[in-house]
Amino acid sequence: MSHEMYWRLGFFFSVLAIMMLLEWRKPARQSIIKNRSRWLANFGLTLTSTLLSRLTVPVGLTAVAVYYQQHGIGLFNQLNVSPLIVVILSLLLLDLIIYWQHRLFHQVPILWRLHRVHHADAHIDTSTGLRFHPIEIVLSILIKLIAVTALGVPAIAVLIFEIALNGLALFNHANIRLPNAIEKPLRLILITQVLHRIHHSQNPEETNSNFGFSVTWWDRLFGSYKTSATLSDNEINIGLAQYPDPKQNASLWHLLTLPFKK
Repeated sequence: MSHEMYWRLGFFFSVLAIMMLLEWRKPARQSIIKNRSRWLANFGLTLTSTLLSRLTVPVGLTAVAVYYQQHGIGLFNQLNVSPLIVVILSLLLLDLIIYWQHRLFHQVPILWRLHRVHHADAHIDTSTGLRFHPIEIVLSILIKLIAVTALGVPAIAVLIFEIALNGLALFNHANIRLPNAIEKPLRLILITQVLHRIHHSQNPEETNSNFGFSVTWWDRLFGSYKTSATLSDNEINIGLAQYPDPKQNASLWHLLTLPFKK
């Protein structure tokens, strides 16, 4: 698609800069280690994931979607439905798939080995929203590729979804606390920072809740929505109890090798 890269990078760096600025001006919680160490590891992991995904799946999902549209591949490319309806349905279905993908990565032991890299962060901020093991990123791309292939998702819907998914992941991981007058009504629709910090609690019951990266609908519908933790938002113990060393969890090598350790 024309100017796709500019749209992606423009939205990504804009949201990243705004969230990091808000974190700097008024953080919700204080990090127990220097942010510089965590950022080197988290952003280093992001760069590694980007390189591996490009090598593994060199063709972008939007390019694949354009090809499918041109050749009539996939469910929506076989139906005579309004393009607007197709885009809306595509966005909803892709988001639902990502919700269940997230739940599976918590419930299937071999997948949890990969996903625990994300949860081992002893602090949560915008950089945590980018902290995923490269193998998990590749698997996520393949899952989305299967969904785009089967559904025949239009390219514009793929672009909107991926921009929104990345932006909202940065948003709800941000180390900020919205005023109650904004946060309470917003959580009727979106996963807020307070809700997502519950998901990063060391309490397994809380970790296995609020799986949505964007909207709260799926958690409400499938019984995984949790409005509050046992402890207050200031006191929630973030991370994984079995990996208590925050400095070790801020090591890029440790993050890359963590799925292969006990």
